[in-house]
Amino acid sequence: MTATVTPFLMFNPVDGQAQADRALALYASAFPDVEVLEMTRYDAEGPGAAGSVQKARFRIGAQEVLCIDSPITHAFTFTPSASLFVEFTDTAALDHAYATLAEGGGVLMPLDAYPFSPRYAWLADRFGVSWQLGLA
Repeated sequence: MTATVTPFLMFNPVDGQAQADRALALYASAFPDVEVLEMTRYDAEGPGAAGSVQKARFRIGAQEVLCIDSPITHAFTFTPSASLFVEFTDTAALDHAYATLAEGGGVLMPLDAYPFSPRYAWLADRFGVSWQLGLA
């Protein structure tokens, strides 16, 4: 049996507004190599708001990620206990991603040198998705 494991991000609506398109735009501005591979949207028939993301498949580097706009608001959201780890070979790219993702979000471990990495940060972006960014 061959299996593929793909991270899946479900965005709750905020004040009735869909979030997946906004998150994808943020990620495209944070990383130079984001590509949307597939996108389907809810139509007027629902169950989600017309035009919101029913399913998107995007790629950051070599990693594919799925996301949706949930058609309903759930009592839960993202948690830092699950995060996307991005390893950089370029300090400037890491610094840019950190600054972009941290804006409006929350820093869990500030960008700094740590015993396990010469440059590392852990943060939650404005949508609550947790990211660990490290220099290889």
